[in-house]
Amino acid sequence: MSADTSVRTRSSRSAGLLASPPPTVAIEIAATHVTALGLSGVSRDSVIAGYAVEPLTAGVVVPALNAANIADEAALTATITTALEKAGGRGKRVALVLPDTTAKVSLIRFEKIPARVQDLDQLIRWQVRKTAPFRIEDAQLSWQPGAGLEGGGREFIVSMARRDVVQSFERVCDAAGVHAGVVDIASFSQINAQMACGLDAGDWLLVHLASDYVTLAVVRGEDLVFFRNRAIGGEGDLADLVHQTAMYHEDRLGGGGFARVVLAGASLAGVEQAERLRRGIEERVGGRVELIDVRAAAAMRDRITASASLLDTLAAPVGILVRERAVAGTGRVA
Repeated sequence: MSADTSVRTRSSRSAGLLASPPPTVAIEIAATHVTALGLSGVSRDSVIAGYAVEPLTAGVVVPALNAANIADEAALTATITTALEKAGGRGKRVALVLPDTTAKVSLIRFEKIPARVQDLDQLIRWQVRKTAPFRIEDAQLSWQPGAGLEGGGREFIVSMARRDVVQSFERVCDAAGVHAGVVDIASFSQINAQMACGLDAGDWLLVHLASDYVTLAVVRGEDLVFFRNRAIGGEGDLADLVHQTAMYHEDRLGGGGFARVVLAGASLAGVEQAERLRRGIEERVGGRVELIDVRAAAAMRDRITASASLLDTLAAPVGILVRERAVAGTGRVA
């Protein structure tokens, strides 16, 4: 998506001697709000040093894959500036989280993997060109190795977005006085946040509900094995999508039920609706559904005031920051 954007859900790579330190501030831009968050400490001692959530006027940001996303750059810049000031964000380089609908995510399988990375990159680009909703030449594309296949093949997680869309978000960050050195989407960041709390013994499902879409992602160990993003019209649609995903997981992915189901985003609609949605999903999957809680990855300074809604809102910014810390070798996630 950007020069330093990745779709990796986990990495143990260490940084080189001249590598840039990971950002300590993250910004999430959604259709309804902007969140700014600062992280202090290292590794398992990460602490949320400050945060702010600022509402956005309807229509300022309209997330879309193949259209302009920002209707009022000045208004968005002002909101980002205010959020950063209230969060006490420091440093010019930040991590930026965008809505899932700004990118197309594909899981592609190859039975044989080229030995050279350059050849693999060209093969991936040739494969995604077939279904790309825009010219591949206009795309910012990144990929990450996924689950291994029998016989030596491998699945790859490929994410692409229109370059001009990503640049428009980077531009408003520049106008607010910060540089978006890392860019990723919300669901990937939520997955990283959850994984930083500890790996599950079995497959687990993330249900990420936004104002105008839902994303369902299945994680197996350290690998993303299923990703689906759809427009959402109501609670019935959500329950149906969850049920379809559970059936696909059982029939096509060899799953035997989810070890955990994590619901993110629902609490933004209110406590009562979040609880209703959680119970509705439980009925469909036949197991417990929990609201996302990332305090095991990054502690709150005042845990007493950490409401479910707040923890939900902070999950993606926390996730992208702890992921970058792991990649930079400043601490091991999970």
